[in-house]
Amino acid sequence: MTGLSPELRARLGTLARAGQLLVALDFDGTLAPFTDVPDEAKALPASAKAIEVLAALPTTDVALISGREIASLRRVASPGEHTLLVGSHGAERWAPPEYDADATQAELGKPQRKSLAATQAALEAVAERFDGVWVEHKPAGAVLHTRQAGAQGPLAAQAALRVLAKVKGAHIREGKDVVEASVLGSDKGQGLIWLREVSDAAVVLFAGDDRTDEDAFAVLRQQDVGVKVGPGPTAAEFRVDGPGDIAELLRLLIDVRE
Repeated sequence: MTGLSPELRARLGTLARAGQLLVALDFDGTLAPFTDVPDEAKALPASAKAIEVLAALPTTDVALISGREIASLRRVASPGEHTLLVGSHGAERWAPPEYDADATQAELGKPQRKSLAATQAALEAVAERFDGVWVEHKPAGAVLHTRQAGAQGPLAAQAALRVLAKVKGAHIREGKDVVEASVLGSDKGQGLIWLREVSDAAVVLFAGDDRTDEDAFAVLRQQDVGVKVGPGPTAAEFRVDGPGDIAELLRLLIDVRE
């Protein structure tokens, strides 16, 4: 498909009549094209500008919800001071002062710290076996990146899944060219539920591209709008091709909300 479907455009039009609207967006692959180096990812300029405009509109809240830790999300996304943030697949949460909500950090007990060390060691051992594979360490987990491994990527991913299956307390996720394990059982669905409660949203629009975003699509309600970016099975009602379409979607949303 190319661009926004007539059905999606029509649904966006109904959001003009929505009361309190929450616009929650994944970052990598949704607002920003994928890069080989995660810290070089940037939202498309049109999307970054649209987020600023939406966040300033009355009865409209904007949130970024990502697998990245919040510190990493802040570096690459440069979110405005009124943007809600959910990182580490829901384990980290931050809201501006006006929302009167407590921030949540990834806090680990002794068993979880032990699992974290085992998880990171297991993935580092896999990375040593394959060229172009590297490990990103997070406060509550680790990610094996295979994007630069070429044909060896799927083999490295399978090796990672095998070793992680032996790590007690590791919650395993597969994504686009990544295998991630966390010692916390949070997900983006839980993060989106928190965002809805904090913002007191009547309607939610959520867009995401990866398997981990399916947890968020699963908690959307009938009046909400879910948009899957790119190919793959999804519970989202609508689909677009890539980040460029999300930029167009956000511009249209501004038109109907202003």
